[in-house]
Amino acid sequence: MIIGEIRRHLRDNNTIRVSRSLRDIAYKALQSKERLTIRNSKEPTIDEIAKDIDVPREDIAQALDAIQEPVSLYEPVYNDGVDSLYIMDQVKDSKNIDENWIEDIAISESLKKLNGREKLIITKRFFDGKTQMEVADEIGISQAQVSRLEKTALMRMKKNI
Repeated sequence: MIIGEIRRHLRDNNTIRVSRSLRDIAYKALQSKERLTIRNSKEPTIDEIAKDIDVPREDIAQALDAIQEPVSLYEPVYNDGVDSLYIMDQVKDSKNIDENWIEDIAISESLKKLNGREKLIITKRFFDGKTQMEVADEIGISQAQVSRLEKTALMRMKKNI
């Protein structure tokens, strides 16, 4: 009974809760890996482990991932004595940060408040990457008019934001 309580405590009080069935698959996979390594004198593949314990390879991969201890994003990966390189530095997404997301919404909302011609000019200039001359040719107005309309539209957008 005491051993059972100790096992339950260790199972239930981990940082991340993993189901018992997934944990069982992981432990069977680890035992199989050890057994196959001894028998074949080389580390087995996931396919070989899956065949040995008769479990789909996807379940084994998921189970082995699930029992890994979590690592802090601020865990140093490299340290040269002066600067440290952290896991966060390697997984940082500079394109999808909150500030960009909020700016995109603000720009989109501000763009909706422009009239049709201004919206068309701003879209072609800044989203399609066209020059004022190309936009002028497409719309059928002069480059000077495109410039004035663009300036007015940008001022209105800036005021709305």
